[in-house]
Amino acid sequence: MGRLTNKVAIVTGAASQAEGVGNGAAVAMLFAREGARVVLVNRSLERGRALEDAIRAEGGEATAFAADVTRPEAAEAMAAFAVEHYGRLDILHNNVGVGAGGNTVTVSLDDWNRLLQTNLTSAMLCCGACIPRMRASGGGSIVNVSSTAGVIGLSGTPGAVAYTATKAGLQGLTLSVAADHAAEGIRANCLVVGTVATPLVAHLGEEARERRRKAVPLQTEGTAWDVAYAAVYLASDEARWVTGVMLPIDGGFQSIQPWPR
Repeated sequence: MGRLTNKVAIVTGAASQAEGVGNGAAVAMLFAREGARVVLVNRSLERGRALEDAIRAEGGEATAFAADVTRPEAAEAMAAFAVEHYGRLDILHNNVGVGAGGNTVTVSLDDWNRLLQTNLTSAMLCCGACIPRMRASGGGSIVNVSSTAGVIGLSGTPGAVAYTATKAGLQGLTLSVAADHAAEGIRANCLVVGTVATPLVAHLGEEARERRRKAVPLQTEGTAWDVAYAAVYLASDEARWVTGVMLPIDGGFQSIQPWPR
């Protein structure tokens, strides 16, 4: 405990959209357990306040803030609120993300634009709003959340070209931010998340979850807490010399493949 003491963190997409603990909620809870004061950003203030109550019940410090961070003015208001409320800003965890099916032949332009705005533009806007505040606080850590879908091509699926493109774009955004702001003491890293079990995939059912588990070299199912532990490390001073890294959280899915026989 105490790895993030005296730090102020923003977690976007913090509250889970369904029953259970999603990636954003797990990150926010662990940040608070490690001593950070956390701004919980969600479009739904009601869900944000429920997570705030859960964190405060554990003795942590968190405040819900309603914002649609696909809008520039909302991202700016979020960053300003963090500094006004807690006095500084040290950590930005960009967790907002949605999915949609379709390949380049079948995807609708509406879905393409919606995912681009939600998954990628929102992260850019949040970085742009938070970096000046981090600079004023003496530096900071940005953690973006990508997916294995943005790294490898997955055959046998109905297609997810918009999701894949935006998640790959997040990795490029991370590298650019890391390069542009390293001299200011601002680090940027990216979690490349595999097939973790979260409330958003509960609808897949047990059979699909078992197939996903068997596809992972470690033969186990990842959880939101696996993502959160990695986020704590990257946000903490333990990772002070780590920037521009794409960290897989995937049970070896990207790096270990069966030998052809």
